[in-house]
Amino acid sequence: MSKKALVTGSSSGIGRTIAIELAKNGYDVGFNYFSTHKEEAESACQEAAKYGGTHDVFYGDVSSVASIAHMFAAFIEKYRTIDLLVNNAGITKFQPFLEATEELWDKITNTDWKGSYFCTQQAARYMVEKGVKGSIINITSVHQELNFPHASVYGPSKAALNKFTQHAALELAPYGIRVNAIAPGSIKNDNSEAYTPRQQMFISRTPLQRMGVKEEIAGAVLFLSSDSAQYITGTTLAVDGGAMLPALLDNTYVAGREEPNL
Repeated sequence: MSKKALVTGSSSGIGRTIAIELAKNGYDVGFNYFSTHKEEAESACQEAAKYGGTHDVFYGDVSSVASIAHMFAAFIEKYRTIDLLVNNAGITKFQPFLEATEELWDKITNTDWKGSYFCTQQAARYMVEKGVKGSIINITSVHQELNFPHASVYGPSKAALNKFTQHAALELAPYGIRVNAIAPGSIKNDNSEAYTPRQQMFISRTPLQRMGVKEEIAGAVLFLSSDSAQYITGTTLAVDGGAMLPALLDNTYVAGREEPNL
């Protein structure tokens, strides 16, 4: 019997790739979308159908607890159970601290942090009710550890999600439910070979000297949700090319470069 997975924010980008890779690996997948992205979600769902299984789209505004509850009720009505939740939905916006608004704070916090919290709660309740030793995976970011300009809202939201991963893992362990996180670094969302100046800057400061690709995040999800990771919970897996390793912004790793003066 196929396992059932729900991936939030899976109409495009990393979430879409994660959901399709799960379908390739035998999961029945629920594609969550919000706002005007239904057609994109349906397109992703059709692509997943090429690999067999039963897939469907589910509307849900993860910034609303009522909408989250409705989405999970619809998912359970169709699939009867849930084995895997991937909290991928998120908003990435930046603004100087002195100009940051309550609207921006609410928008990012309610989606990136509150949404993942209550989606996890809903999934865990169903898992406990049905006796499922499931897996929940939160997509955080290297922002949870690193401090970038204009990210005083986004960064702390990801840090909160990382800390929550540990708390949820502790409380859900008695039920055999594992909760982990993945912290992506700079990930290329398109398939072009061109790089913007900002992307080239990120590459220059990444020890592995390249950007990541969406399939590498999906691969990490497949691992953490697999039987090979049954003894792993409360852990964050950094998929960042070593971006969090340098001690200083100027401490860029380039072969043959002299060590920086401290």
